[in-house]
Amino acid sequence: MNRRLTIAAAQLGPITRDESRHDVVARLQDMMRRAHSRGARLVVFPELALTTFFPRWYFEDQADIDAFFERDMPGPETQPLFDTARELGLGFYIGYAERIAQNDRIQRFNTAILVGGDGRIIGKYRKIHLPGHDEHEPWRPFQHLEKRYFEIGDLGFGTWEALGGTLGMALCNDRRWPETYRMLALQGAEVMLLGYNTPIHYPPVPEHDHLQGFHNHICMQAGAYQNGMWVVSVAKAGDEEGCRLLGQSSIIAPTGEIVAMTSSQEDELLIHDCDLDQTRKIREHIFNFKRHRQPQQYGLITEY
Repeated sequence: MNRRLTIAAAQLGPITRDESRHDVVARLQDMMRRAHSRGARLVVFPELALTTFFPRWYFEDQADIDAFFERDMPGPETQPLFDTARELGLGFYIGYAERIAQNDRIQRFNTAILVGGDGRIIGKYRKIHLPGHDEHEPWRPFQHLEKRYFEIGDLGFGTWEALGGTLGMALCNDRRWPETYRMLALQGAEVMLLGYNTPIHYPPVPEHDHLQGFHNHICMQAGAYQNGMWVVSVAKAGDEEGCRLLGQSSIIAPTGEIVAMTSSQEDELLIHDCDLDQTRKIREHIFNFKRHRQPQQYGLITEY
């Protein structure tokens, strides 16, 4: 009997800078309830899903930056998400800005968590491939200061046994790097959960703007196929504070096929019944790692 996991990709429309956590959480709860009514067991939200995408601005006052970060998860404003998960028996993935005290200092990460249907955190991932720049570049129409506001994730790439399958997590720019998929696949991941915020305009190479949707999907379709895994990628979309964000949230099968994709720039749900055993058809035949990989020949990948 096939193992099936019904997953909802919960794309978000724009979140304004002055939109409260309370209002955003209410939007997320509504999507959780609608996903549950359509049979979903897991809901996937975007990267930095609780606020506007704040790295587009240069802030000099650390207090202005920290206003976008969560000190506790769950905290008073986000606890309703966990309560709703428990009420519905519905798992969820969500990205947020994490501020913690560890290693005798304050650290800040671009983080995602996986929460089970009992409202408990199953796993945590901190973004490894941070894009953008770390100093103010006034020539840009908007900034992309992830390298300034976040540290490189320190948890590595992990997988978790949950909801009847093996799940892994990533965030945004991680999808462009083939190592992300391979690290998860080597640990048996059957589904990669990924949230993103991607501007359509790329100031350093504007001649690629018209290719943003193509580049968004080609890397994930290749990663899904070459590693025999489902990829659930969920966007923040629309015109957010004057920055147009790419939508095109999608669910991609282990064959590399896009089986569902959003058609709007607003809050929108995709629901797909993912056959987890479909991963075996790729991994036992086309890309059988134990039989065909030659890792002794790949040393340059980690030496360079």
